[in-house]
Amino acid sequence: MDGTALLTITVLAVFVGFEVVSKVSSTLHTPLMSGANAIHGIILVGAIIVAGQAADPWVLAAALLAVVLATANLVGGFVVTDRMLHMFHARKNTAKAGGQPKAGSK
Repeated sequence: MDGTALLTITVLAVFVGFEVVSKVSSTLHTPLMSGANAIHGIILVGAIIVAGQAADPWVLAAALLAVVLATANLVGGFVVTDRMLHMFHARKNTAKAGGQPKAGSK
């Protein structure tokens, strides 16, 4: 593949990933983070493939930038998902224990 085709694949992968993720409303973004992480994983794989096929230095630089940004987005998504799941886990434990006692009660 020539450099133009590889750059086109990278740009299209970034564009499609952005469009898909941006269509998710902000109220649903955290619950749907796992699905979005799968999409980011696909973008990351595409960027790695382009970086591996790149012959021109500028295409390689653009592909490596795409790998770094997709990795940061993917890891950040998993961190947010993990924090969200821990919040629900903490609620479940306090509900089983009967909740916190009120101030001043014995």
